[in-house]
Amino acid sequence: MDFESWWLILFPLLFGLGWVAARFDFRQMLSETRALPDSYFKGLNFLLNEQPDRAIDAFIEVAKLDPETTELHFALGSLFRRRGEMERAIRVHQSLLSRSDLPVREREHALHEIAQDYLKAGMLDRAELAYKELSHTRYEESSSRALVRIYESEHDWPRAIEAVTRLGKLTGESVAQLVHYHCEMAQARLTQQPTDVLAAKDALDLARQGLDAADDSTHASHARVLMLAAAIAQGEGDGALERQHLRQVMKDAPEYVGLVADELQVNFAATDESSALLRLLLTQYEQYPSLDLFDVVFGLINSQEGGEAAWAFAEQALTQNPSLLGFEHALRVSAKTETSVSLAPIDTALLQKLISRHTQRLERYGCRVCGFQAKAFYWQCPGCHGWETYPPRRLEELQ
Repeated sequence: MDFESWWLILFPLLFGLGWVAARFDFRQMLSETRALPDSYFKGLNFLLNEQPDRAIDAFIEVAKLDPETTELHFALGSLFRRRGEMERAIRVHQSLLSRSDLPVREREHALHEIAQDYLKAGMLDRAELAYKELSHTRYEESSSRALVRIYESEHDWPRAIEAVTRLGKLTGESVAQLVHYHCEMAQARLTQQPTDVLAAKDALDLARQGLDAADDSTHASHARVLMLAAAIAQGEGDGALERQHLRQVMKDAPEYVGLVADELQVNFAATDESSALLRLLLTQYEQYPSLDLFDVVFGLINSQEGGEAAWAFAEQALTQNPSLLGFEHALRVSAKTETSVSLAPIDTALLQKLISRHTQRLERYGCRVCGFQAKAFYWQCPGCHGWETYPPRRLEELQ
């Protein structure tokens, strides 16, 4: 009986306490809502109605009334950056960084935001300094990735190597582009200082070490290292070593042979072994057909066995791998020789001209990530800056 009496007393008491607490929370929420300026709600309304310009003006008014609204400043800065108004975005984030009472966590956030502003505005030197200040913070990984991007765009390969090595330590992941950085250094040496072969060799040795250390090295990386090694050997007049490297491409990265087919042709021609090369490339084409390889094989057959044999190869090859570009290239080679084969009553030169107008857009390489198209083959996409995103085949071959 005493137990039931206590419950009769306790139940109304708990109900009353709950009512008081709810009333207090409601009043507090109401007072906080009333404290918000009308411009804040106007800004939200403009955003919901897809009127970003008027929303920004309303939020700026709120920021003037209450300069300590850091989250609103961050939102404004992001809006300005997305709209391409980089000066306004930078000013917003600079105003935050100028506050002496800004907590460390929010200061790091503001520094990361302004670094993104500088990067998008093309102010790479300022972006680099800002990202470097974020080392040993929660933004260290994203800052390291941004620094890698900055050094890549500046072609500062030594610092790119340092940054990507540091990034690899942070993430614990192998970085595929490290091999390409060393290859870029070797290529730069060969292009800018052809006589400084030792420096190019040193850079290429580091690229080889990167290949050996990588758990997931790609055919593209192997192909590029071998192609550079062949170029160095060719520059030193060592045709045997050049051929060795070029033939190694056929074994290690057979889908990239089309990119070295011209070099193979010159190398074998120097020792009067074009017939042997033709046999090699015919076998290679059967397993890994590509337009670049087709061009060289067709030209070799045309010069060694005549136009009839060349067109017999072309007919078989184009039947198995239809290519308007391949047909146009064959016409071009045939038109340059005296052994041109009549294909139809239409003049060959006119037929080539008609086809050429429709094949120009197909004679490109395309990035599989962003779709950027180019006539030249790139190891790093100029559009999305991704590495090894270009298949070694033309657009028409990928369709």
